[in-house]
Amino acid sequence: LLFTVLLSNVIPPTPSFSLCLSLLPQISEALVSLREILQQLTNQRALIEEDIHISFEELHKTLDVRKSVLLMELEVTYGLKQKVLQAQLDTLLHGQGGIVDTCTQTEKALSGEARAASLQAERGLGERLRDLASQGLPFQAEENDQLDLLMETEGLRKSIHKLGTIITTSAVASQSEASGVGLEQCIVGLPACVTIMTRDKAGGPCRSGNAILSAEVCTPDGSVADGEILDYKNGTYDFVYTVNKEGEFSLALRLYDQHIKGSPFRLRVTRSPDPESPPTTTGAKRRGKSPGSKKKGSRRTGSALGTPRRKENPIEDDLIFRIGTKGRNKGEFTNLQGVSASSNGRILIADSNNQCVQIFSNEGEFNSRFGVRGRSPGQLQRPTGVAVHPNGDIIIADYDNKWVSIFSSEGKYKAKLGSGRLMGPKGVSVDQNGHVIVVDNKACTVFIFQPTGKLVSKFGSRGNGDKQFAGPHFAAVNNNNEIIVTDFHNHSVKVFTPEGELLLKFGSNGEGNGQFNAPTGVAVDVNGNIIVADWGNSRIQVFDGSGSFLSYINTSADPLYGPQGLALTSDGHVVVADSGNHCFKVYRYLQ
Repeated sequence: LLFTVLLSNVIPPTPSFSLCLSLLPQISEALVSLREILQQLTNQRALIEEDIHISFEELHKTLDVRKSVLLMELEVTYGLKQKVLQAQLDTLLHGQGGIVDTCTQTEKALSGEARAASLQAERGLGERLRDLASQGLPFQAEENDQLDLLMETEGLRKSIHKLGTIITTSAVASQSEASGVGLEQCIVGLPACVTIMTRDKAGGPCRSGNAILSAEVCTPDGSVADGEILDYKNGTYDFVYTVNKEGEFSLALRLYDQHIKGSPFRLRVTRSPDPESPPTTTGAKRRGKSPGSKKKGSRRTGSALGTPRRKENPIEDDLIFRIGTKGRNKGEFTNLQGVSASSNGRILIADSNNQCVQIFSNEGEFNSRFGVRGRSPGQLQRPTGVAVHPNGDIIIADYDNKWVSIFSSEGKYKAKLGSGRLMGPKGVSVDQNGHVIVVDNKACTVFIFQPTGKLVSKFGSRGNGDKQFAGPHFAAVNNNNEIIVTDFHNHSVKVFTPEGELLLKFGSNGEGNGQFNAPTGVAVDVNGNIIVADWGNSRIQVFDGSGSFLSYINTSADPLYGPQGLALTSDGHVVVADSGNHCFKVYRYLQ
C-alpha cells in the first residue's frame, strides 16, 4: 500500500498506470497461494522421504528376520541329519573295535602263546566271536548328504526394481474443465454424472490419473449431498452424485483445493426432467426411497427378529428428544455429520459447516463448543467425524484440511495426525488399544494411527471387492477389537480384523430388511449388535453380530432426513445426526 501511494505521487495517473495498480492485489494473492503450495510441496516431499526410509527399514528388518529363520532352519536340518549319521558312525566304530580286539585275542589263543589259559576262556572267545558276527551292524547309510538352498530371487529382484512409485500429475485447476448434463440439472433420487478433464498449464490434456479432486453439492443452507469420484487413470474423472430433494444447489469442483474452470456451478434439481433440457440417460436405476417416504420401523423387543410394523403413532415412537435447528448459534447446526458419546455422559457433534464441535449432556443440555475456521493446525475447516479417546481427548476428522486433530476434553488443541497421508478423512473411532481408526472417504482406505501420529497399519482401496471400498464413511469397534466400516456406495457394512482381514460383509442395495441405500453412521452395543444409519432410506437398522437383520428403530413420528453419524450414549440410547433436518435425535434402544 505504501508503495502504491508513493508511486501514485510520482507518476501521473494513466489508464496503464491504473491497470498496473489494480494488478497488485492479484499478485499478492497469487504470491500467498504459490507460497502455500510450495510449502505443501516441501512438506509432502519430507513426508514421502520419511515413508521411503521407514518402508525400506521395515523391508530390511523383514529380510533379516527371514535370513535368521533360514539359518536356524539350516542348523536344525543339519543337526538332525548329523545326529543320525554320527550315531551310525559310532555304532560301526564300536563294532569294528570289538571285532578287532576279539580277533586279536583269538589269534593269540590259537598260536599257543596262551596254552595256560583255561578251557572256559577259550569258550568265551568263541561265543563273543559268534555274537560279533551276528550283531547286524548298519552298513548302509541311514541318512543322505543333501542340503540345498532354493532362493527364487529373480522375481523378488524384479519386484524390488518396481517397488514404489512417485505419483504426481501436471494438472492445474485453471485449465481443467467439466462437462455433462449433471453440471446443470439432475432428477431427484437419480444418479447424475459430471466428467472432469484435467489439463496442464498449457491447456494440454493430462494422460495419467491420481489427481486430487474434490466435489461438493451444497444447498443454500450448507447441506452437502454425497457423491463419488471415479478415476479412469487417463486424466479424466467422473463425479457421480444423487440428490434426494429438489431445489437450487451449488456444485463445487476443486483440483488441488482450487476451483476448476466455471466452478462453482449452479445446479437445478427437479422432480421430473425439464422439457427444455437435454434428456438424462434412460434406464437409470432409482437408488432406493427418498427420505420423505421412508420405511416405517418396528419396536424392538427382547425376542423380536423383525416384528410386525407398527401403525404410525407418534405416542409409540422411539424418539426421546431432538435438539437443534438450522443456524450458527449454540445448539444450532449447519450440516452436522459425526456423533460421539463419552463415558462421562456427554454427546459430541461435529457441526461441519459451522466449523466447530458442540457438546451436550445425555439429557440434551448444551455444555460448550469449540472450533475456529481455518487451515492452520488447531483450526477446523470441515469437521466430519468425532471420537473420544479413553484418556478424554477429543479426536476430530477434518475432511478439507486432510488431517485429524486432537483436542483436550476442554477443547484445547494438542496435536494433529495423518497430514500428508490422508486425502479426505470422514469418520474416526478408537480401538481397545487406544489407536485412532480413520476412515478416509477419498482414498477409500482405513488408517490406524497411534495417538502420537505414527502409522500402525492401513487397509483398503477403491473398488467393489470384498476388501475394497467406494466412499466409506464411518467406523465402530466391537468388543473383539474388530473394525466395522460402512461402505457407502457399495451399500454394505464390512467387518475387519485390525490387520485388515475381512471377517464379515452384509447388506445390498435396496429398501428391504437388511438392505441399504448408502449406509453412514455405525455403532455397536454391549451384546455385539450392530446399529447402522441408512442414509438414502432415512432409517436406522439393527443387526446381530453375524450381520442378520433384527429390526428398525422406530423414527416414524419425526422422520429422519439423510442421517449421518450415530453413537450409543453412556445411558444406552441411540443418538443420530439428522443432517437434513439440522438436528440430532436421541432414541430409546432396548439392548
